[in-house]
Amino acid sequence: MSVVEQAQRARTAAAELAVATRSVKDAALHAMADALVARTPEILAANGADLAAGREGGLNAAVLDRLALDTGRVADIADALRQMAALPDPIGEVVRGSTLPNGLELRQVRVPFGVVGIVYEARPNVTVDAAGICLKSGNAVLLRGSSSAAQSNAALVAVLRDAVAGAGLPADSVQLLDATTRDSVKELMRARGLVDVLIPRGGAALIRTVVEESTVPVIETGVGNCHVYIDAAADVSKAVAIALNAKTQRLSTCNTAESLLVHAAVADAFLPPALAALAAAGVTVHGCPEVARYSAAVLPATDEDYATEYLSADISVAVVDSLDAAVAHIRRYGTGHTEAIVTDSQPAAREFVARVDAAAVMVNASTRFTDGGEFGFGAEIGISTQKLHARGPMGLPELTSTKYVVTGDGQLR
Repeated sequence: MSVVEQAQRARTAAAELAVATRSVKDAALHAMADALVARTPEILAANGADLAAGREGGLNAAVLDRLALDTGRVADIADALRQMAALPDPIGEVVRGSTLPNGLELRQVRVPFGVVGIVYEARPNVTVDAAGICLKSGNAVLLRGSSSAAQSNAALVAVLRDAVAGAGLPADSVQLLDATTRDSVKELMRARGLVDVLIPRGGAALIRTVVEESTVPVIETGVGNCHVYIDAAADVSKAVAIALNAKTQRLSTCNTAESLLVHAAVADAFLPPALAALAAAGVTVHGCPEVARYSAAVLPATDEDYATEYLSADISVAVVDSLDAAVAHIRRYGTGHTEAIVTDSQPAAREFVARVDAAAVMVNASTRFTDGGEFGFGAEIGISTQKLHARGPMGLPELTSTKYVVTGDGQLR
């Protein structure tokens, strides 16, 4: 089928999903989860083929890590669907309401978008997360993954479609687009009127292409050049632990810290243990001359280093003279994703939060917490770094629009 044909089928499915009850949607989510676990061997076989092709094709370690599935990861993905089933259904929620002076009852209620398109790179878990969150929020989904995960995604979607149909909902609620040609992405980006919203998830080049070339409305998920700022009033041991976790807990995610800013007043106390901990974790430090004074292993940092989302065992580090300088650095190089301050000073924390322009700002906590699951939203569709229509981790409410329902008793204007 062409993308247009698949989108037309998705619109038909979306009309049925829009009126599905919570119990039916939740039953489908549980069926999807159970099917993933039951059919794990065939999913892992397909994933193994993708991994072998990726290694042969020279994919880097970060991409291979995102691509890889195992029994535990499949079980975790299935559990995320079950957790999603336990969440409140956003559809029909009254956002606000009132009775007007003329007696009309006004309600603004949540409704599905309709058809959601997702363009993403080598992360098979996104296939399941997106399918689940779209179904729960009453949307049909068109999935366009990368060619590097084509066999994994095909296996996953086959399992999901069977489970959805078995639960009494249209199989076309979940569809996978052809990943062997770029034409499918172009067609998806031009399917205005059939696709209601398009969400890109991946690297800067992918996101920029979709934002610049799509005629379908786009919710931009962002690159994560995240910073941890160690303030003059920071507790050093706490700061070292947070910086290490933010960088090393998982290297290949958008909420991983890529840059570390250290106030000059705590550099002597913080940098020796921090650099030692990073080195022990296998992280290469790209630092300014002040940082290099503390370790011969530090590589000279360039503007490009400070602007880079590494997604690898690398981090840029700079010593700054003030909170003002840290904020200026973040404003220059940050991507509006997640920024963190470690400090025992409430005034410093308040100033940092007020002045840093990002989807999430952490105070004395790792950047790795910017995540729909960690926020209690369940699986997320992505982390939006724009300011319309959503910002930050996008859970179920962010996959809805609203409409006004006005109830009267014969009123005339």
